[in-house]
Amino acid sequence: MYKPISRILNSSLLLILIGTFGSIVYYLKAAPSLTPVVILTPVPLVSDPSVPDTGWSRLQPGLERRVIQVYDNQNGRVESVYIWRLDQKYFRMDVAFDGTPKSLQTWQKETNAALVINGGYFSIENKRYFADGLTIVDGKASGSSFDGFGGMLAIDQSGAELRWLIQKPYNSSEPLQAALQSFPILVQPGGQLGFGAERENNARARRTVIGQDKQGRILLLVAPEGYFTLHQLSVYLTASDLNLDIAVNLDGGGSTGILVADPREIIPSKVLLPFVILVYAR
Repeated sequence: MYKPISRILNSSLLLILIGTFGSIVYYLKAAPSLTPVVILTPVPLVSDPSVPDTGWSRLQPGLERRVIQVYDNQNGRVESVYIWRLDQKYFRMDVAFDGTPKSLQTWQKETNAALVINGGYFSIENKRYFADGLTIVDGKASGSSFDGFGGMLAIDQSGAELRWLIQKPYNSSEPLQAALQSFPILVQPGGQLGFGAERENNARARRTVIGQDKQGRILLLVAPEGYFTLHQLSVYLTASDLNLDIAVNLDGGGSTGILVADPREIIPSKVLLPFVILVYAR
């Protein structure tokens, strides 16, 4: 009595599975052809979401790392903020450009940099890449400086400095070796809120930030899970214990990414990058 029913059920399930598999195969074959996109293989991050704040850990002389988990009002984890802090007595910075965009891995391999992070915003015209704002690479300036907004990473023989361009505009007579501009200012000089609620557009995205604390150290921050709006990030950084004097938003979204060579860690960008910030041991 039960065997025929069992056989019928098994046969029905088999037919359903075959039909489902056939539908998947049909969809894959019938799906329209899409423009090829570059997919960068993700690499697992070295972090434990169960630890709310790792505190600062020393990776090597002059280089520290910290991961802070961010929670919402319902105590749900919504973001991880990865931070690297550089002492300029041990590290120097540079800016690089290539008309053929590259992955972080390729940039690091070709430059042998200790750390590579994505730069500021860029545009594409007639398949040519150029930075939004002024960029200086190997002492040669290109593009036009932002006027009345934005920030700038300025690098000369004495080291790297972050500027608010309203307070300290670019001077073409400066002997800068490298520079990169981006926007908006998230923390104004002195540790003040840089992006107020009146400018909020509620757009959430992956974020990359460069900051400088009141001791002159450079901080590189990546929030890769896409939780923060710019105003939220500005509030978060201003209220943090990072002792920031100034912080500038870099290109986010698909561009967000960082690679540390030793100990190796990578948060891969989702697109290839024409502009990057490089860090070298002195």
